[in-house]
Amino acid sequence: MECVDSDEEGNPADLTYQRYEKLYQGGFGLVDLEAITVTNESRARKTQLEIMPRNEKPLKNFIRRLKEVNPDTLIVFQLTHSGEISEPDFSRRVCVKPMYGIGGDILSEEEVEHIMDQFVLASQIAHEVGADGIDMKLCHGYLGSQIIRPFNDRDWKYGGSWERRAQWAYDLQERIAKAVNDKNFLIGSKMSMWEGHPGGFGSAGPESPLMDMTEPLDLIKGLEERGASYFIESLGNVHSAMNYMEALSDAPELSYLHIYFSDMMKKVLKPETVVIGSHFSPFRGKKNKLLSVDPEKSSLFAMGAHCIEEGIMDMVGLGRQSFADPLTPLKLMEGREDEIKYCTQCMNCEELMIRQQPVGCVAFNKIYTEKFVETRKKFGKLSELHT
Repeated sequence: MECVDSDEEGNPADLTYQRYEKLYQGGFGLVDLEAITVTNESRARKTQLEIMPRNEKPLKNFIRRLKEVNPDTLIVFQLTHSGEISEPDFSRRVCVKPMYGIGGDILSEEEVEHIMDQFVLASQIAHEVGADGIDMKLCHGYLGSQIIRPFNDRDWKYGGSWERRAQWAYDLQERIAKAVNDKNFLIGSKMSMWEGHPGGFGSAGPESPLMDMTEPLDLIKGLEERGASYFIESLGNVHSAMNYMEALSDAPELSYLHIYFSDMMKKVLKPETVVIGSHFSPFRGKKNKLLSVDPEKSSLFAMGAHCIEEGIMDMVGLGRQSFADPLTPLKLMEGREDEIKYCTQCMNCEELMIRQQPVGCVAFNKIYTEKFVETRKKFGKLSELHT
């Protein structure tokens, strides 16, 4: 998720510092820096964090400050190219094959090679500024998932057969590892195991609505063999299947799907390869909207503990909940669970992002409450959630 609060050159600004310092104060074990773009030519948000040579010094200052707040928290940069979900009002929308309702300029092989070079350079910058690793984003309809999905059936170097589509991810990861040349630098991916639409990653063919996990499981094993040390489970696509990736108040049961896919990933990977589960915010405290389950067993912490104890995943990821209360881990460790502010699942943070406004918790943070009120007055209520 892009939080739309960088300065004009894509550097961390005051709100960026405030958000991440709170996460570091909260004692999170690992922070995945939001969708930081490797190019400003094609991006989804106008004031999105960027990682290019001009951003190196500001990013180094940013990481230095976070490590001062808490030296024990690890941070990886989620390297991103928005591809077909780039915003054409201020950037170039591109794709490897036009999808109905989206479109974009078709990238040449030379342009894709250049984008891979940008990912490699961004990884080197991440290493230089003090990040602990990178997340090679392969989820939610961004360029990485556009290339590996079956819908990419064009006859080109990284299209058509599964072997050629997978080779893009393999080549990119190997080039990053070689360029960084540091075995302690973490390389992994957040991955939509199933994009949730015909032809999306995890489907049985270019136009098939059927789910088929053959390719996703093969990909994570292949990336692991090439040195990937962790994976973050996810589902969905920001344009056509947001319900699978968002903490919707009227469908909290979708969180169970994420647990299932995390378990599927864990079973095919080596024990030492870390699987991070997602979509835990809907479990909330002991007051959630899940039916047929004892609230004592369906809370965020009870369900998270169960998943780790049973070997379903190694870590629990918190997205929307980290907006609602960035001090969640600290409060839990200090026995102050009753003080935790839980995500209300209002999705107003998502509306801010879609409206190109700074993103944060509208329910519990006055800065974003006021920003949301201003946005609604200016634009009216958003008719549907997709980007």
